[in-house]
Amino acid sequence: MIGDMIDDYNRFFSSNGKREVLVVDDEVVNREILGNMLSREFNVLYAVNGKDALREIRDHKSTLSIILLDLKMPVMDGFEVMEALRDVDDEDHEEFEDIPVLVMTSDEGAEVTCLEAGAIDFINKPLNHPDVVLARIRKTIELKESIKTIKLTERADMTGLLTKNFFYTYAAQFDRHHPDTHTDAIAININNFHLINELYGRKAGDSVLMHMAAYLKEVRDKTGCIVSRVEGDLFFMYMPTGTVDYGMLSEEIDAHFDKFPDIAVRIRSGIYRDVDKSIEMERRFDRAVQAANTIKGDYGVSIGYYDAETHNRKLYEARLINDFDDALAAGEFQLYFQPKYNIDKEEPYLASAEALIRWKHPSLGMISPGIFIPLFEKNGLIKKLDFWIWREAIKYMGEWKEKYGKEITLSINISRVDLYSHNLVSYIDENLSRYGVSKDNLYLEITESAYTENTDQLMSVVRKLQEDGFRIEMDDFGTGYSSLAMLAQVPVDIIKLDMRFVEGMHESDKQEKMIRLVMDIAQYLGIRVIAEGVEDKDTVDFLKSVGCTTIQGFYFSRPIPEEEFVAKFTD
Repeated sequence: MIGDMIDDYNRFFSSNGKREVLVVDDEVVNREILGNMLSREFNVLYAVNGKDALREIRDHKSTLSIILLDLKMPVMDGFEVMEALRDVDDEDHEEFEDIPVLVMTSDEGAEVTCLEAGAIDFINKPLNHPDVVLARIRKTIELKESIKTIKLTERADMTGLLTKNFFYTYAAQFDRHHPDTHTDAIAININNFHLINELYGRKAGDSVLMHMAAYLKEVRDKTGCIVSRVEGDLFFMYMPTGTVDYGMLSEEIDAHFDKFPDIAVRIRSGIYRDVDKSIEMERRFDRAVQAANTIKGDYGVSIGYYDAETHNRKLYEARLINDFDDALAAGEFQLYFQPKYNIDKEEPYLASAEALIRWKHPSLGMISPGIFIPLFEKNGLIKKLDFWIWREAIKYMGEWKEKYGKEITLSINISRVDLYSHNLVSYIDENLSRYGVSKDNLYLEITESAYTENTDQLMSVVRKLQEDGFRIEMDDFGTGYSSLAMLAQVPVDIIKLDMRFVEGMHESDKQEKMIRLVMDIAQYLGIRVIAEGVEDKDTVDFLKSVGCTTIQGFYFSRPIPEEEFVAKFTD
């Protein structure tokens, strides 16, 4: 198969698959010797002097694989031919550069001069060893074509900047040759580049990329850094630490684009300073990209810096997300219960509890819900976790009823994501029926902040829950800005005074008056009030004096595992 590919590849060199060789020699005998030597493997062209040779080179510049050049010839000698091929003012100069010149001469002293003049190799006359000549020609063509291929792939881009793989290679080479030099990884993005393509067309987008590349080349030439266009509108720079002021660099890029016609272009950069050279080059630039992404959408900031603490937190969060399904299957999640006590009689007594989730990770230990719940809310895993919590909570309620004859009321949390689940009600109803639990013993807790988002739709959903027989508990009451006004409008049966509301009670007369006002309004509207976060007897006494009859907090009990909670209502 590989042989077939090579054969196919060879067809590109000429109609018969042979590479072209130009023999330049004024001696007929030499031309015939070389012709006989090469014609089986190559298409051979001939020139009798340098002037004739240049004409042949121009006519066949796109197909010539090598030039075999004699030095001593009439009209124009070999040195003059090489000088003409190196003429930078010649419009064909770049194409001539890609054609290797193999000098043929009997003057062994001319070797150094020939190499300095642009020859790639040197063959001594007379040509007594055809196999050696052929081997040198083959090897020279192979090396030159490999170099040409590398150049094409190295900068196979309209910007002329290094491609990603070559960029990483050169950056690694820099590290090897400068092991003690501290370096920075820089990632540069063009904000909303896709909109430039959509609004102004692909040609305009390409023009922006080339404009950026032109500026980065200037930076490269001034600083000696390594630059790449990695993909799309993403550019990388590998820079010795302390070489430039990145704030000024960002301003210069913006100023550079201020001159750009008709299109507003703004960039964001991510910088990983003084990179850890023990990690792979790709990971260094991943961190630079992460730094750039931290300021995505913040148009007041143009540079984000990689922060190890932030990175470690991201890794930790990624670990939690990755471990979630296995943790759920392995029983690492556990329900804890925080009791709620009624204080309407002389002795407080257990009235109900809130079901809370805990995660005991086998290697990370106990993980705070304050870490994993917001994380799961953000990525959507919260719905799966909540459904598990509801099922487990209702199952416990059924078991307690069957084992101990106790119908314990529990509150379960409903996230704003859950509220829009089409199967929310059916799932809870199904589990209530399966475990023989009444809706009267299940409160659905919804945070106050949820009511402020997409209010009309949420109100409709919550009213439907009430119509289905569920009692609704507003959690964290007092953390928002429209709580009092909301009480008259929102469908709610119970409010829980936020612990921060309660904590500040003794520090301010206004806070006490506010709590009295909330209690008066709630009583007037027929809404029960639960105070959470209560930690001392003075607070309990005050709340009792203003008519709050249910308390949740460390004063009575911290959240406890199921066996401890059961002990509280079976003693």
